[in-house]
Amino acid sequence: MAQEVGTGWVEGVHPDDVQGCFDGFLPAFHARIPFRMKYRLRRADGEYRWVIESGIPRYTGAGEFAGYIGSNIDITDLKHAEEERERLHRLEADLAHISRVSMMGELTASLAHEIKQPIAAALVNAQACARWLRRDTPDLEEACQCASRMVKDVTRADEIIERVRSLYRRGTSEREQIDLNEVIREMIVLLHDKANRSSIAIRTELDPGLSQITADRVQLQQVLMNLMLNGIEAIKGTGGELTVTSKRSEDRQVLISVSDSGMGLPVGETDHIFDAFFTTKSQGTGMGLSISRRIIESHGGRLWAISNSNRGATFQFTLPSELAEA
Repeated sequence: MAQEVGTGWVEGVHPDDVQGCFDGFLPAFHARIPFRMKYRLRRADGEYRWVIESGIPRYTGAGEFAGYIGSNIDITDLKHAEEERERLHRLEADLAHISRVSMMGELTASLAHEIKQPIAAALVNAQACARWLRRDTPDLEEACQCASRMVKDVTRADEIIERVRSLYRRGTSEREQIDLNEVIREMIVLLHDKANRSSIAIRTELDPGLSQITADRVQLQQVLMNLMLNGIEAIKGTGGELTVTSKRSEDRQVLISVSDSGMGLPVGETDHIFDAFFTTKSQGTGMGLSISRRIIESHGGRLWAISNSNRGATFQFTLPSELAEA
């Protein structure tokens, strides 16, 4: 106890935390006000433990300041739990990023096709524009029309590239008001060529009156791409149809369905397909559906799967719409 009197207590504080303790304690001491601080304190056995120290000023019966009465609460286990939770959050973010990059690898041919189209169109219009201008009497109206079409073509190519870049970015974008039908159409553009090469038709049934939602656009693109790629994989080699629908659910939420005509869900494993690392594919990572469910749940929604009555499976998710929130 004698060692604790005055500033003797500092000897037990971790050297890296001493300055922080003085910064937290001395201003309160001079102002005679309560204080609270976190630091590492050496226990009797020599181990440093994280503690929260709280102190309140003590006064004599005559009203004179007589020091502080304080207590230390050992929060080491809580601190370690917080660090582990933060580590898991970082790991999950990294896995989500890896999943996006992995999907983009599968889409290389489709992206090349989608970008090549507007670039080729811009080239044709540039050549036509040059011909109109090289005439003995330049046709400025035709040249202007060609130039306008070039602007549209290049703008479309830029939009496609930007969509791809957004999927590659690490982290998340800010939430904004989005039209889910528009996001679905964007994913169909990216997946169109991949589906065609497997003789798969992508059909849509989109509710034109669908309410907007507030969400992270890139994350929802990732979810839709995961579900649609899974559907394409399920019917690859046999041909078939992938159907994407949007509508308002009974509780006025937005309901999105992705249905395929493949082999259906694995028997007896329906409850496990959303578990991390569970996969039925030889080259699968087992993270796509797990990450997709976490994304949907982080938006206040729900993601589940059901077997179709005849053939194939349907993945569905709901998200709160502005109407439902109101």
